Amino acid sequence: MQIRQPVVAGQFYPADRGRCLEEIRECLALHTLSEPLPEPLVAGIVPHAGWTFSGALAAMVFAAVKKQRGAIHTFVVFGAAHGYFGAMPALDGSDAWETPLGRVPIDDSLRRSLVERGVAAASASAHRHEHSIEVQVPFIQHLFPEAAIAPIIVPANESAIVLGNTVADLSADATGGIVCIGSTDLTHYGPRYGFTPMGIGADALGWASNVNDRQFIDLALALEPQRLLANAIENGNACGPGAAAATLMVAKRLGADKGVLLAHTNSNEIMLRRTGAVNHDSVGYAAIVF
Repeated sequence: MQIRQPVVAGQFYPADRGRCLEEIRECLALHTLSEPLPEPLVAGIVPHAGWTFSGALAAMVFAAVKKQRGAIHTFVVFGAAHGYFGAMPALDGSDAWETPLGRVPIDDSLRRSLVERGVAAASASAHRHEHSIEVQVPFIQHLFPEAAIAPIIVPANESAIVLGNTVADLSADATGGIVCIGSTDLTHYGPRYGFTPMGIGADALGWASNVNDRQFIDLALALEPQRLLANAIENGNACGPGAAAATLMVAKRLGADKGVLLAHTNSNEIMLRRTGAVNHDSVGYAAIVF
């Protein structure tokens, strides 16, 4: 049995089971779901930084799924291609993923269907060092202990749209519940990221959040996958635009007519709240459901 071991436990989230559960509960308790939620809820977009920064927003999306859908058979988790440079989406080839909360199985039937249709390739090596999906899995294990996962790294090209279309077809035909989650952070602004088109300082960080992030968010809410993908490539406002575009395509095909923004923040705002310190660098985070 091939098991994918965690690579960012102890860095992005706790490696100890008890502390992991404690932090999940803390994340879930930080926000209430005040916005009216879609019915049925078929997809969501989550951030993937360390839980200290983005865990509460990711938790909001999974809590919304739990509230609207209850039990889920499979979470299709579209991840960012931080270190994968293939042109085709990459499914993990393992049998299960290990986290501090135990093992979660891979939906092999769904994986085989996608591979047979030629829209994704199975590759355990592509997922070996990718964190954007891994940091979501403990939330799934805690809230949906019977669920399987289908982890897919999605490049920022037209293959994301094709993949989303195919997953939507399979989701519509599935007897069990499938929810699609797209994992992406938003604008990485500042000298650390080599992205300072508006200079450095408070006004520049305000532009990153209120203008650049907002372009991504508005296109996501309007369910515009092709435009979102092109805009993100042009303006650098998402590190996982392929994952987001695939998610929008699924949501649109399954009948969603708009998205719901649950929360939007950035790492600089979080650091300011927690420590009073400001920084020249910031990463945006959004929680959206469809």
